[in-house]
Amino acid sequence: MKIIRTSLEEVLIVEPGTYEDSRGYFMETYQDIRYRDSGITARFVQDNLSFSRKGVLRGLHYQYPHAQDKLVQVISGEIFDVAVDIRRGSPTYGQWTSAQLSDKNHRQLFVPVGFAHGFLVLSETAYVLYKCSDYYSPESEGGILWSDPDLAIHWPVSIPLVSPKDSSSAFLRDIPRNRLPSFTKRA
Repeated sequence: MKIIRTSLEEVLIVEPGTYEDSRGYFMETYQDIRYRDSGITARFVQDNLSFSRKGVLRGLHYQYPHAQDKLVQVISGEIFDVAVDIRRGSPTYGQWTSAQLSDKNHRQLFVPVGFAHGFLVLSETAYVLYKCSDYYSPESEGGILWSDPDLAIHWPVSIPLVSPKDSSSAFLRDIPRNRLPSFTKRA
C-alpha cells in the first residue's frame, strides 16, 4: 500500500496493493491495521454506493456536527474527486485538492472530517463506493455550491449535470460559522 500526500496535508491518496495475473486482479480495499499504520485512523461505520452517468457532478457535501471521514474509491469508471477544507481557522480554509480515481488506477481518496467532498463522472458511467466514519444525519447535512467562485475549482467540464439540491447550495462565505467545523491543530 502506498500513501500519496496531496496539497492539503490531511487529504491522502491511497494506492492499495493490487495483485494481477492472467485471470484478473485481487486487492484488499480496506484492512484496519494497515490503514491505521498509514495514518488513517478513522473507524468506518457505513458504506455507500453511488451510480452516476457521464457529466454528473455530486457535491460539494459535508456533515456537521455529525462529521464524516470518507474513504472514496471507484469500482467501475472514472471520476474527478475533490476535497475542500471548510474548517474555520484552518491555514488552508477554502483551499481544494483533487485526484482522478478509476477502476484502472485503483486509487482511493481519504477525505477527513472538516472537508467537503464532491466528484464529477468522467467515464460513461461510474460506481463510486465510499466508507464513512459516522452515520448519515439529515439534520447535519450541508452543501457548498460546486461553482463557488471563491473556491475556483477547476472542474474538467463547464456544464455538469447537477441535482436541484446541489444547484441551490450556498457559497462557502455565506454559510453561518456555527454550521462549519473548526480547525484543531494536531499534536
